[in-house]
Amino acid sequence: MTRQPKDAGFSGAGFAATSFIGRRRELDEAKALLAVSRLVTLTGPGGVGKTRMAGEVTRLAQRAYRDGVAVAELAPLSRNVSVAPVVVASLEIPDQSQRSALDRLADYLEDKELLLVLDNCEHVIDDASLLAARLLARAPGVRILATSREPLGIAGESVYAIPPLPFPESAARVTAAQLEGFEAMALFAERARSIDPSFSLDAATTPVVARICAQLDGMPLAIELATTRLRSLSPSQLLDRLDRRFQLLTQGDRTALPRQQTLRALIDWSYELCSEPEQLLWRRLSVFPGSFDLEAAEDICAFGALEPAQIMDLLDSLVAKSVVAVRREDHALSYYQLVSIREYGQQLLVDGSEADALDARHFDHYLRLAESMVRQWCGPNQSRFLRSVRVNRSNFEAAFDWALSTTGKEQSAARLASLLRYQWVSGNFITEGRTLLERILERQAHSATREKASALWVAAWVSLIQGEHAAGANYARQCLGIARELGDRSLAAHAKHWIALHKLFSGDLAGAIELYQQVAADHARHLDTASQLTALFQLGMAQVLNGNPQQALDTCQMVIDRSEKHGELWNRAYAHWISALSYWKLGHYDQASNEAAACMRIQRESFQDGICIALCLEALQWITASQGHLERSAGLARAVDSLWSELGTAVQAFGPQMAEASEQSRRLLREAPRQARDAGTESIESALSRSQALDYALGIEPERCAAAPNPLTKKETQVAGLVAQGMTNRAIAQRLVVSPRTIDGHVEKILAKLGYTSRTQIAVWVAAQG
Repeated sequence: MTRQPKDAGFSGAGFAATSFIGRRRELDEAKALLAVSRLVTLTGPGGVGKTRMAGEVTRLAQRAYRDGVAVAELAPLSRNVSVAPVVVASLEIPDQSQRSALDRLADYLEDKELLLVLDNCEHVIDDASLLAARLLARAPGVRILATSREPLGIAGESVYAIPPLPFPESAARVTAAQLEGFEAMALFAERARSIDPSFSLDAATTPVVARICAQLDGMPLAIELATTRLRSLSPSQLLDRLDRRFQLLTQGDRTALPRQQTLRALIDWSYELCSEPEQLLWRRLSVFPGSFDLEAAEDICAFGALEPAQIMDLLDSLVAKSVVAVRREDHALSYYQLVSIREYGQQLLVDGSEADALDARHFDHYLRLAESMVRQWCGPNQSRFLRSVRVNRSNFEAAFDWALSTTGKEQSAARLASLLRYQWVSGNFITEGRTLLERILERQAHSATREKASALWVAAWVSLIQGEHAAGANYARQCLGIARELGDRSLAAHAKHWIALHKLFSGDLAGAIELYQQVAADHARHLDTASQLTALFQLGMAQVLNGNPQQALDTCQMVIDRSEKHGELWNRAYAHWISALSYWKLGHYDQASNEAAACMRIQRESFQDGICIALCLEALQWITASQGHLERSAGLARAVDSLWSELGTAVQAFGPQMAEASEQSRRLLREAPRQARDAGTESIESALSRSQALDYALGIEPERCAAAPNPLTKKETQVAGLVAQGMTNRAIAQRLVVSPRTIDGHVEKILAKLGYTSRTQIAVWVAAQG
């Protein structure tokens, strides 16, 4: 027998008349959990589709239970009222005694084989937990499927978090055919066609719909509400107005519960279920535009009515209530809020002084983080520091935006920009870094502060790498002028350092060598070991290009020895590259290849520094050409050209001697038989990722790079696909019914095998695999 409550069906009844989109895997996994657990709770934020999922599971599972399915809709109940009478009513149990409804229910179900659905438990969580525990103890043939924004929290409960529908992070990175496979896109398209039968995902609408789905976090109810606006708005107009989402998404199904008819009402319901301290932390967490860690939440949000000691427990409660989501990556735990939940919190920050205090504390936290990274740079944690900056990219962007829009904070913005120097020059965000530095310097055209001078020498470094030699020299000379005005010898050493690089890149090798020797000594006097090592490897570059390869080898060995002493790898990798050039100049090609390989192994395992990788590939291409290995040299030439194109600079930026050596090597290739050139490039695509280029250079067969065949196991491929859908490790673990630690291990292996450092790179790789 199938039973449902007399007064209500599923709380999504208004949407139940529409088709159920996607979720096949989630359905299979939820059913599998029910087969092994007597209590399964579907959790997730409001609007993610918990009730619809429960309805579909129920429809598919009815025949598996001798006594059918009973659905108790708890949403209409007031907070903290008894749940048992609703369940009794759903089962039509006669009310013929003075015993409590829970006792009568337990007696009735004692010999039944039945699936009981408790829908929308979050506001009656205590009583629902009590009822579930009692029934599980008294009625061995009963299984319970609950939906709630937080778990019931009783022994034996299996929690299955329903993720948002997958959506493409960037429509430009995937094909139209792949876009159709994203369930958020499919839901939008189907609901849109119910409004406008002519609607289709074509070249014009697809990128717009992809951005809408991303802005709505792939939340089914939000997408449903958005499509109702297509009666009067085009998709582009809808997208343009999503910054006013709480006013825009207000026309839900009239038969649905009031809290499901508008986006604001939906989130209001979650907010009202939180305690006052939880509500306060919710509002304050809206200062984070992306992910954040526990330390950031404690440092930024704990002031006034919130103590630092409270943050961990409050954050845990918000995670349990599906207000905050968790992301596990590289053994690190971070948190984030869906866009709509974050914007809701922002709108509730009506106290301007509190909002200003949050922004200031947010900036100060990430400034201190950058200061700490630079202070400890010359050590074993360099790759972790660079990864931390990439992970917190949105937080740093928000910090810059606030500082540049706040009177009196220009110098702080300049300091932060200079502290992120290694991020800018590692080839990850080099153009972005230079644009930001120029924006900051324009605001301080007439100032002469240490902060401005620091931004100037970092801007000089970035400009020179990009090949903008005149601009780089100008920035360095401005910095030197301010340093002399301030009497700051340490600052003057930095200015002269980049004047020396300008000389090197301009072909004045003797002048560069003389100045680098002074600069290295200056950095040593100021105990700036990291800058000293950088000056020394650049001195080695000037020496080898000036015809003194043995001197360069001695200099680079000094860098390698000191780097090993400190456990640092960034300067060491460049020293191995210069050593490769030096051995090449000496005609010791095997040793040159070994040095190049040492550089690339460091890059593959630690940094993915695009500039260093490209320079090392250039060196290896010259070495193989000199050895007469023209097929391999041709492949390396294509690989390095692909990487230079990605980076937005070229080997010519690094001086006329480098450009001439590259041209001579390419001339050898042009003069080689066509058959050799074709054989070397036929397996190399015109666009290679850094990891593919590194793999090829390190001796992995060229065909691995050509079609980019899958190096992952079947399980790793499955996990990579779920990562590409934007799922956290925890969500993946729940979907695959394994432990989060198992998924952590899979993700680590995927990153290692592909040579990647981020989940975004995995997503791009998955898209390329099709």
